[in-house]
Amino acid sequence: MFGRTKKKAGGPRTVTLIGKPGCHLCDDAREVIREVCAETGAVWEEKDILQDAELHSAYWEQIPVVLVDGEQHTFWKVDAGRLRRALEV
Repeated sequence: MFGRTKKKAGGPRTVTLIGKPGCHLCDDAREVIREVCAETGAVWEEKDILQDAELHSAYWEQIPVVLVDGEQHTFWKVDAGRLRRALEV
């Protein structure tokens, strides 16, 4: 679950933030993700847990959740160094 993800062949890494509007932890995570992705060249996207029943069911108690290339990287608090290292693999 929290192991390193392998780099996708043939393209930039993708970081996904799963959160919801009005979540201060999501706001904090967004800033860290934005900064690290700008440094590493990774792309990032954001998904609203309130707009997706499957995401809501899977992650409601953990938001914000961060995925790297579709695999869960962390939740609640994003550590910039750890995310940077995961993207460099």
